[in-house]
Amino acid sequence: MSEQVALITGGASGFGRDLTATLSARGVRVVVCDVDEDGGRAAAQVPGALFVRCDVGDPEQNAAAVDAAVGMYGGLDMAFLNAGVVTGTGLGRDFDLTAYRRAMSVNLDGVVFGINAVLPVMQERGGGSIVCTASLAGLTAVPMDPIYSANKHAVVGLVRSLAPALAGDGIRINAVCPGFAETAIIGPIRDVLVGQGLPIIPVEQVTETVVGLFDGDMSGECWFVQAGRESQPFGFRGIPGPRAEPA
Repeated sequence: MSEQVALITGGASGFGRDLTATLSARGVRVVVCDVDEDGGRAAAQVPGALFVRCDVGDPEQNAAAVDAAVGMYGGLDMAFLNAGVVTGTGLGRDFDLTAYRRAMSVNLDGVVFGINAVLPVMQERGGGSIVCTASLAGLTAVPMDPIYSANKHAVVGLVRSLAPALAGDGIRINAVCPGFAETAIIGPIRDVLVGQGLPIIPVEQVTETVVGLFDGDMSGECWFVQAGRESQPFGFRGIPGPRAEPA
């Protein structure tokens, strides 16, 4: 990875901040993107890192962050599209349109706009690798937060669908799907999880999986990360094929 260039959204804390430090130690030049300016600048205090304020729900700001990477470092080889927020809304009586729009903007639009911004630069580069943060909530039903599950399922479907289309450009795309990890996003329920005896995933375990996806040759895979388990690609069963109507 030495001398390669990576763009990381949600880089001010959690997975993004830890990956910034890890990639920097490997000689990667990193563009740290976040709306948290103080946290983002602090994360970028490692060799070869640059902070760019970026609201991932805005396509123009995604494009500007990629332009900053190209202007400073000459190109882009890797992207970790990681920014995410809690949903903060249910449906029916609990529905909050503002919270819904924010969650979809960051968790889904941020991935779509991020991919759209990095693709031309990677295509010009002759290839690249994209990792998107989904969740175990994108692999199974989550009755306690169906909106979050919906936008994470969308990320999983996007990654699996894009992989064959990008193969001809030498661009790989994968998703990392953690369970409850030691990040700010579980803050409101952390005590409940611990009280129920659920182990919290160390951030470093997720970082290790993301680095493995950047280092590998896989594409279109969704790797689960769960406490006490080795990270692996999730095995999707094929959908049933059609049958002819009986004569």
